[in-house]
Amino acid sequence: MLAVLLVVLVGLIALFWTLSGGEGDRLTSILGDNIGYVIGLLALGLLYLMMLSGDYHGRRRDAVRHAATWLMIALALIVGYTYREELKTVVNRVAGEVLPPGHTILMETTPTGEQAVRLRRQDNGHFVARGAANGVSLALLVDTGASTVVLKPADAARAGIDTSALAFTTPVSTATGITYAAPVRLQSVSAGPLEIRDVEALVAQPGALSENLLGMSFLKRLRSYEFSGDFLTLRG
Repeated sequence: MLAVLLVVLVGLIALFWTLSGGEGDRLTSILGDNIGYVIGLLALGLLYLMMLSGDYHGRRRDAVRHAATWLMIALALIVGYTYREELKTVVNRVAGEVLPPGHTILMETTPTGEQAVRLRRQDNGHFVARGAANGVSLALLVDTGASTVVLKPADAARAGIDTSALAFTTPVSTATGITYAAPVRLQSVSAGPLEIRDVEALVAQPGALSENLLGMSFLKRLRSYEFSGDFLTLRG
């Protein structure tokens, strides 16, 4: 029985070697400073198998079945860890299909820290991101026709802006005509995990705006933004 368990352990080691490419340099680069940790785990695994060997005396078929089960579990864990980034992308894409509109779904993160998020179109045809201004959570309607980020006075006040000291001197064209807004600069604006610092913005006059606008002062500083069917992808 001990021989069977040792074969299983050797099989696990061979599996790890195969997944790592079977090359010494590549294996070393994968293990890095963790090689002692891996060796320790293998030693503990061998000790555990030796302890179990007495429990299966005369039940070789059960031992083989249980060993095969643990081998499959180990294989699933190794494959899952190896392809964790690809699996995360699949999960995020599925989430983007089933979550309500407005959720910013992280689609990818590059080794250099660049990220991409995806928004789903609302029933009214608009894209709304759950974001923040100066760290204060709020909803932002994506508007490529707006030259800047535009905030409602109440949300601007929540973001730390003294609305009583604002001068509404900048003309803004809206669907209902010309209104005036006050220019400000926001410390940060974010859409999901994408954050832009020091953003030019406007605060609309009270009653002039029903939704906050995520305009070009934010969008043009992203790497890119792309409309595709019912989805908008922002890359920062």
